[in-house]
Amino acid sequence: MKTLAELEAIRAKTLEKVSLRKDSDDSVRVVVGMATCGIAAGARPVMLKFIEENQKRNLNNVTVSQTGCIGMCRLEPMVDVLVPGKSKVTYVNVNPDMVARIVAEHIVNGQPVAEYTIGAQESK
Repeated sequence: MKTLAELEAIRAKTLEKVSLRKDSDDSVRVVVGMATCGIAAGARPVMLKFIEENQKRNLNNVTVSQTGCIGMCRLEPMVDVLVPGKSKVTYVNVNPDMVARIVAEHIVNGQPVAEYTIGAQESK
């Protein structure tokens, strides 16, 4: 049995983690499609690479999360990047090698990587 002080410490630590995950007005959201088709296409390593890259760059305003089926299985792994005040950008056929460039150019510098987006893929 835990003491009341130990339980309070656990509670405080948990609340701190939860508050880190809350979106703020300037928070960038990276949403990875992690339905069965996305996972089968390699979405898990992509999501882990986004987390790793954000930690390496100490990007505290970026939240990486997952979602279910996005609906275009042939384009998986798919990643949506949502920057406040900007249109959503959907990246398709994403692999871990693409993540550093997406983070550097889009999330850090505000310039989406057009050749990785759904529009570029659909015009091929």
